[in-house]
Amino acid sequence: MGKRHEQLHLGAFIYYAGHHHAGWRHPDSGVEGMFDVKFYRELAQTAERGKMDMIFFADLLYATNVSQAVAGMLEPVTLLSALSAATEKIGLTATVSTTYNEPYNVARKFSSLDHISGGRAGWNIVTSQLDIEAHNYGKPEHPEHGLRYEMAREFVDVVTRLWDSWEDGALVLDRQSGQFADEAKVKPVDYSGRWYSTKGPLNVPRSPQGYPVLIQAGSSDPGQDFAASSGEVIFTAQQSLESAKVFYESVNSKLGGYGRKRGSMKIMPGLSPVLGATEEEAQQRFQQLQELIPDSAIVGFLSGFLSFDISGYSLEEQLPDIPDPVGASNGMKSRVQLIMDMARREQLSMRELGRRILGARGHLQFVGTPEKLADLMQHWFEEYGCDGFNIMAPVLPGGLDDFVDQVVPILQQRGLFRKDYTGNTLREHLGLERPSEDHFRKARPVAQEQA
Repeated sequence: MGKRHEQLHLGAFIYYAGHHHAGWRHPDSGVEGMFDVKFYRELAQTAERGKMDMIFFADLLYATNVSQAVAGMLEPVTLLSALSAATEKIGLTATVSTTYNEPYNVARKFSSLDHISGGRAGWNIVTSQLDIEAHNYGKPEHPEHGLRYEMAREFVDVVTRLWDSWEDGALVLDRQSGQFADEAKVKPVDYSGRWYSTKGPLNVPRSPQGYPVLIQAGSSDPGQDFAASSGEVIFTAQQSLESAKVFYESVNSKLGGYGRKRGSMKIMPGLSPVLGATEEEAQQRFQQLQELIPDSAIVGFLSGFLSFDISGYSLEEQLPDIPDPVGASNGMKSRVQLIMDMARREQLSMRELGRRILGARGHLQFVGTPEKLADLMQHWFEEYGCDGFNIMAPVLPGGLDDFVDQVVPILQQRGLFRKDYTGNTLREHLGLERPSEDHFRKARPVAQEQA
């Protein structure tokens, strides 16, 4: 493919008081501020100081095991609206589930955020994972994996139609004539599908980016296909450069089927760094975190995620034979496969496996010096394993400060990352085109005809 001329993209993925399962217990964590906007304002300003493309918020629709694990989180779109007033350039991206929301509400929220922030909004499209989420919304069980993606495709189709219901230039605002908007440029949607219907138009005009940036986090085959149809950024978990390169090529190869060109989607795997001035210092910091993970958390996590009760086994043993854990899962099937592959390939004990996954939640864990981390990131980027990374600090706020202050300058010195923002919108940061009306709908029929 030749030498890459573009630069890395970087997101700051904010999750509780850190991505490490026990990070909140670390003496340097800011867990006391987890429900205080000041905590997130400082994180957003740190990421912006590092010229990162975006901050990225997860959203879980449940709280469980609250006596032993960090639980609960602020609603992310509301939070990002507040953070937009405390920042100027950083992209503001939030996870919102298609399974437990209505398209009109989601279209309105993200269009509003895009207006409020001056074009910095992004929507991470997920289908949720667990029955407990269904129960919180008055439903008996979580929809089946494949069905969720079928519903999500229609959901996104409805949302983009609503965003398209106002054309650019629809607002007239002519006081003298009394014309507020050009009625010919504001159209009803009149959508009636299998799962969703809406009259429209949206009650928010077309936003600065046209569409907020569409992000997708699935890595399974249905997830990849869904991302190729509509996604502009894909957030993935990859444990090795080899698997990352296969994934990168797989996703890019699907774009043509939707009338899209290579490079119209940015692939950003998660990366959780534990940094130290020396390798020894970094390892000490990492071990301190790992030892904070209780065995009960390992048993609960592996049993739930693999749909197999391991409580009767010693954690010193390797995983027992589990009949088709991927097929049994109705959640993140690609993550289950990743866990099984890691366990077998490295012959890990269940304690080692549990600590490995809970340390970075299945994403790439790095322990070492800032220089070595920059080396890894450069290698993955130049070998077309990714277009950038979502940085998942194990302990917040300090882990993000360490990355911005110690790693970003190295990447900048190597010409791999910007020294300042050159645009104002998230699309400009990511090098994505501003879509015209009907942008994705024009591409979808190519794939539908092949189906």
